[in-house]
Amino acid sequence: MTQTDVPEGSGPGADAGAGPAPQRVRRRRSRPADGSSATPPTTTRRRVSFWLGCGLIAAGLAVLGWVAWQFWGTNWQSHQRQGEVRQALQAGWGDGQDVVRTDFGNATAILHIPKFGKDYAVPVLEGSSQEVLAAGVGHMEDTAEAGAAGNYVLAGHRVTHGEPFAELPSLEPGDEVIVETRAATYTYVLDTGGEDLIIPFTQTWVLDERPVNPRSGGIQPPDDAGDHLITLLTCSEIFHTDNRSVVFGHLVESTPTGG
Repeated sequence: MTQTDVPEGSGPGADAGAGPAPQRVRRRRSRPADGSSATPPTTTRRRVSFWLGCGLIAAGLAVLGWVAWQFWGTNWQSHQRQGEVRQALQAGWGDGQDVVRTDFGNATAILHIPKFGKDYAVPVLEGSSQEVLAAGVGHMEDTAEAGAAGNYVLAGHRVTHGEPFAELPSLEPGDEVIVETRAATYTYVLDTGGEDLIIPFTQTWVLDERPVNPRSGGIQPPDDAGDHLITLLTCSEIFHTDNRSVVFGHLVESTPTGG
């Protein structure tokens, strides 16, 4: 029998006496002496940044929602209210009521301004509260009644809440303002334009029975306007302002209902 050559160090027992094979040692993460689990500072900063970002996004969405409500939501709501008040007025007038009580205040008239379009018909309610101004225009307290001697003063929003006086700056002398009541329809003609007079809200002389501008040479009703006046008030700017745009006019015609 021929002996088979076996390469040196490759046969059985070749590793005998070579010593133990090296072993892998698994390192354990060190823990704080008090046994608590420590979070790397980088991870903590990321978490704080994430939640801060979420908070800023939520705040931004809330602001956008508020702005959308102010510029579109309140207008939609106010137009609904104006429709309700007009219907209540027509029903009340049919029953012989000069003043009609509604959920938003006592209504007395419907305002028409032909320059603002043939469909412009905004109810007039008594007072100047936010609830009143969100349902139409307000007849200022302690001023004359529609068609009566004195100064019939109406105030309304220029932006949001139905914005009935949004286009007031476009009014010009000679434009008509028509006030419809149960008893009669009164036609006024404007003596000043929508951009002619701007005053601080603290100047109340425009509410007087016969307004007289304390500023020498300032805009005011002309001497020949008579004693049956109308005054329209609104904010002088689109956004919040303490100034008011003021328009003066005088009565030119009274048409009894059914006349």
